[in-house]
Amino acid sequence: MKPQAWWGVALSSLMLGAAPAGPDAGSDAPPNMERYSLVILQRPAGGGPKLSDAEGHLQAMARAGKLVVAGPFDDQTDPRLRGLCLYRTSLEEARRLASDDPAVKAGRLEVEVLSWWVEKGAMTFPIAEKMAGSQR
Repeated sequence: MKPQAWWGVALSSLMLGAAPAGPDAGSDAPPNMERYSLVILQRPAGGGPKLSDAEGHLQAMARAGKLVVAGPFDDQTDPRLRGLCLYRTSLEEARRLASDDPAVKAGRLEVEVLSWWVEKGAMTFPIAEKMAGSQR
């Protein structure tokens, strides 16, 4: 299975009800799990205005140690789905940081924020750790 297809399956299962009921529900950590804030970026229903790439915002979030990885989607069946950002913050902070993205402020993108639980130690982000470490 192509990596893009795997992400689609994983995101679909999250969006179909695997997440807790409320935006901040389920904050107690399951045993041996750690929580990330998953931000899905999508175009508004009306399309939104055009805006040049706002890559600098994401780099600033990575240097601050908040963003661990981000990237665009490809080969998705819904063209509104544009990308994903994974933050190591609370849901409230991830929502605030994602809303500060120039593309979101301009109405070009909307954000959906979810909690994502993974097994402790299952994922590492060496580039993010290096970026955040160089700023401390």
